[in-house]
Amino acid sequence: MSMVRTYNFNPGPAALPLEVLEQAKEELVEYEGRGMSITEMSHRSPVYERVHEETQELLRELLQLPSTYRVLLMGGGASAQFALLPMNFLTPDRAGAYVLTGSFSEKAYEEARTVGTAVAVASTKLQQWACLPQPEDIVVPPDAAYVHLTTNNTIEGSQFTAFPETGEVPLIGDMTSDLLSRDIELSPFSMMYAGAQKNLGPAGVTVVLLREELLEQASEQIPAILRYKTFAANNSLYNTPPVHAVYMMRLVLQWAKRQGGVAALEQRNREKARRIYEVIDGSGGFYQGVIETPYRSMMNITWRMASEELEQRFVAESEQHGFDGLAGHRSVGGLRASAYNAVPLAACEALADFMRAFQERHG
Repeated sequence: MSMVRTYNFNPGPAALPLEVLEQAKEELVEYEGRGMSITEMSHRSPVYERVHEETQELLRELLQLPSTYRVLLMGGGASAQFALLPMNFLTPDRAGAYVLTGSFSEKAYEEARTVGTAVAVASTKLQQWACLPQPEDIVVPPDAAYVHLTTNNTIEGSQFTAFPETGEVPLIGDMTSDLLSRDIELSPFSMMYAGAQKNLGPAGVTVVLLREELLEQASEQIPAILRYKTFAANNSLYNTPPVHAVYMMRLVLQWAKRQGGVAALEQRNREKARRIYEVIDGSGGFYQGVIETPYRSMMNITWRMASEELEQRFVAESEQHGFDGLAGHRSVGGLRASAYNAVPLAACEALADFMRAFQERHG
């Protein structure tokens, strides 16, 4: 009997391509005729090392990443990077400069303050995160250790399309919820990081892309397991990596390549987001977008309704119609549809139809 797939709009862990799940299912018990699962194999084995290398190579290829960047595969999620970044690069005489545009950028800033000095060089908190600062309005202290920003705000639903000029100060981006979803000019960034559980694979592995010249500046006065230099020197095999998560990420990257790469994924993602935003904008205020139009994310689409009671009814009815993950983050409420790479266009079309029908019933 065939399984009916849920329309999965969860924000992370998020939807994975069905064909990837099917392949992983086929290979779970025995991998490449080895008599065991890859989850059981030594991370020092040639079989896993090949998976490890191919994952990095695919990521380089899809992102067109120059050889001047190192690719690190780490654990701990993006939240661990909130701490590792300042631990590796803050010094007593240099502060980290943070652009605050949502909950996760604020968490990164607060974490840095536990390590050393951090300053907010721009913030839209007073605007309730409904907009983003203009790049030219972000004034960077010339002696800053780095500038940190979040390219896509998962909770609030906003997304940068242009980035500040930071001169000699390294620009660092938390790209957890939009890496591989669109063509981002990566050259302004000295470092980027992303938890995999949005567009890259399952939870458990975090990608760090780091320029060689910035890596040279990383601290060696912290425990070895916390140093970027340790992971770079050992090809991210200093300790046991999240083997199965890396294997799954390789499958997702292979799938992304078969789809036509980042350009094709971006085109599809824009169309998916357009279908939902059209319903919001055409609802006469029944659905109210959270983010000002120029700053809207195509990954995380957020909206409110006239009352929390109506929003709760929307979520309950959506679940009865085969949808999951449409409740907003617990810290802000409202509604959110996370339309990551693996969410098919058909799911977004179905959501748009459901939203129109819900308005007809309750408007």
